[in-house]
Amino acid sequence: MKQKLSEKPIFEAIDLSAMAGAICRLQKPDGEIPWSAGGKTDPWDHVESAMALSVAGYLEEARKAFLWVASRQMEDGGLYASYKNGEPLERRKDPNMSSYLAVGVWHHYLVCEDASFLNRMWPAVCAALDFCVGLQGEDGGIFWSVAEDGTVEERALLTGSSSIYLALKCGLAIAARLHKTRPRWEFAKRRLGEAIRNRPGCFDQSKDRYSMDWYYPILCGAVEGEAAHARLDAFWDKFVVENWGVRCVSDRPWVTMAESAELVLALCAAGRHGQAGELFSWIKNSRFDDGLYWTGITVPDSVIWPEERTSWTTAAVLLAADALYGCTRGCLVFCPQAPAGALASGEPARKISAA
Repeated sequence: MKQKLSEKPIFEAIDLSAMAGAICRLQKPDGEIPWSAGGKTDPWDHVESAMALSVAGYLEEARKAFLWVASRQMEDGGLYASYKNGEPLERRKDPNMSSYLAVGVWHHYLVCEDASFLNRMWPAVCAALDFCVGLQGEDGGIFWSVAEDGTVEERALLTGSSSIYLALKCGLAIAARLHKTRPRWEFAKRRLGEAIRNRPGCFDQSKDRYSMDWYYPILCGAVEGEAAHARLDAFWDKFVVENWGVRCVSDRPWVTMAESAELVLALCAAGRHGQAGELFSWIKNSRFDDGLYWTGITVPDSVIWPEERTSWTTAAVLLAADALYGCTRGCLVFCPQAPAGALASGEPARKISAA
């Protein structure tokens, strides 16, 4: 028996319509989704916001957002690190920002099975991933940036490289769906996964204070099984504040909703749905009245900081909820083992009316 969308348990956890509606109100007519009202746009967070719109059934708005990324792509497949009102703001090309389009496009396809859109976005996905693979170092890591003058910053960041690993996985899934082969991507993914799992010295060690370096190798699927459980357990107390959430930086008294939501994704990827659900319960009500989520809150004095209301934080929470409750097939990007009862309806996403 098909389950009606409105009866799915995700609606008991979050106000999906308010969250998606708030992101839509930030979206510009050309598809750009800035961080906040009057704020900048970076392509990675823009894509994450588009993915949240896909989950909520705002499919046309999501497609417009993906096409905005393709329209800003340069001849080599790269994107600048940030934009404002469509114009470049930070003129360095970032492979992590550039490659995440592949994740968003594959996620969108899983949500609505629109093969025509997959075909339409294929050239942009190819260009983005070719750009990133071209920046892979001899040790397997992906160099983090190309300056405006073409100088390559030859250091790799673990979080960014992990995100690129997920992009390569999704790009290869798109290729398979379109009956295409990309052996160069396969080889790059294999080398990158080996580096993430076994060669920590490949990556900038100054970032290990950041919780993303802890959980991103698991979230992206490079670290799995017992190794994932061991990694989660080893640093849990360093980053997780019971009943509050996840510290952005281990030595700062500040938990952030996006990092907490992403740890939910990593826990789901590792099959720890019960623990993920408990963590999600700590943050699910941490939002403003307009549907946007707090960026973070200080511990233990409970000061919401900063006051900026960001699209990408809200998107991260929405995607975490989908991973937990399986509202759409998009959750399969993060969860090879979807939660029990997820995806049972087989229905494509439908737009949820915003309040």
